[in-house]
Formats: sequence, structure tokens, C-alpha cells
Amino acid sequence: MTTTVTAQTDSPLTIGGRTFRSRLMVGTGKYADNQTMVEAIDASGAEIVTVAVRRVDLDRTREEGILYHLDPERYFLLANTAACYTADEAIRYARLGREAGFNEFVKLEVIGDQETLMPDNTGLIEAATTLAKEGFQIMAYTNDDLVSALRLEDAGCAAVMPLASPIGSGLGLLNPYHIRTIKKRLSVPVIVDAGVGTASDACVTMEQGVDGILMNTALAQAEDPVVMARAMRLGVEAGRWAYLAGRMARREIAVPSSPATGLLD
Repeated sequence: MTTTVTAQTDSPLTIGGRTFRSRLMVGTGKYADNQTMVEAIDASGAEIVTVAVRRVDLDRTREEGILYHLDPERYFLLANTAACYTADEAIRYARLGREAGFNEFVKLEVIGDQETLMPDNTGLIEAATTLAKEGFQIMAYTNDDLVSALRLEDAGCAAVMPLASPIGSGLGLLNPYHIRTIKKRLSVPVIVDAGVGTASDACVTMEQGVDGILMNTALAQAEDPVVMARAMRLGVEAGRWAYLAGRMARREIAVPSSPATGLLD
């Protein structure tokens, strides 16, 4: 007898009218060399790759530069405003990225504290409001705060990106409830950004129902970035499928996994 299994299918990730197959997005900073970066990005299966406009050489012809090694026909290059500490700075560098040949998308960051690198949500909302009026598709990096996320959606952001834990910490998802609540309340995609340290973190994060994860340090500073990138790819996929499957109910008592009736004497 042949049993036919119908596999559940997942819809593509859509942000600002563009669709993507991969729900893992990666950055380009902190790698030991460009070759390792290229191999890790390839192993991750990511389509969206972020580039810090303020930190990289925007001349694509220079071999020592990051952009020389990233094929815009293969990767969707996402400019970001990392290292911007005011709304005005973030707006300026978002515009610079677009003028330098990036697309209309921008990962918007306005950092409020140098020690913790926590976002300045007031400045972030201000910058998002201005850039949305200029036609930018904004993916806003923010705290895991529902009210700020709602304000960013109202400001016209195409996606909201709450942190799992502080940038570069590798602490994993600290507040699953906050992330689930943000996802439940927002209409735009929710992409968790910052703090994921290993594949199990990625899996748990995706099990909250979010639309994707963006990471950088977890790959670039792993002992083997390429192998970690492959692990993260699988972790994101496993977490997504587990969410779609729907986990069993938690119980505080044991329940036999085999039938309790019809036992042999």
C-alpha cells in the first residue's frame, strides 16, 4: 500500500512588495577576510545582505572593499544606517545609500546608547516618518517594545525589526512573550534582529512565529563562520516549520505515547 503525504507549503516572505525565499538575512561586518564572508553568505542561503553605508567603501570597483565581492544580481543588498546616533544622521546616510546605487530599501538604525547599543526609538520614529515620505521602504531596528513597534508601523515602515537581545551579545531570545506580542499585533513583517548566537537560538526565535531573522556577529565571529552559517540556515528553517506545524500542548503530567487500551495480557 502506498501512502501519499501532502507536505505543508509555506508562503514566501514579502516585504515592501518584494518576495524572498529565504527567511534568514545576514550582515557583512566583522569577518576575518572577504573570502570567508563570501563563503559564509553563500552557505547561509540568504538573499538579503545588509551593508553599513557609514562603515564601508561604497566604491564597488575596489577589490579590497566589501561591495566588490557581492553580486547585486544574486543578493538583495540592503543599506543600513549602523553607527548613526541621531535621526538627522540616519536620514543623511539613508539618502547617501540610495544615491550610491542601493535600492529604495533601508535598514534604519538610530542608536541611543554607546555602551549597550540600544535603539533611540524617539529618533527612530522621527527618521522613519521623514524617510517614508521620501519613498523609502524602511526596515526599522527597534527594542522589543510593542508600543514602539506600533508607532513605527504607523510611520510607514515596511517591516519592524525588534531585537532578541543586545547587538553582538549572542544571548539569544530574552523575551519570547514580547516578540510574540509584537508579531500578533503588527500587520507588517516582523524580523528579529540582533542577539541570536547559535542555531538553537535561531530555531527558538522562529518558533515564535516571526517572519525572519537578521544576524551578523553570530556568523562572523564563530570559530567556523561557514559551518555556522549552514547551521543557522537549518535552524531558521526548522523553527519556521515547527511554528507552522503547531507544537503539542504542554502538560505537567506524563501521558503515555502508546495506547492504554487493548494491551496484551
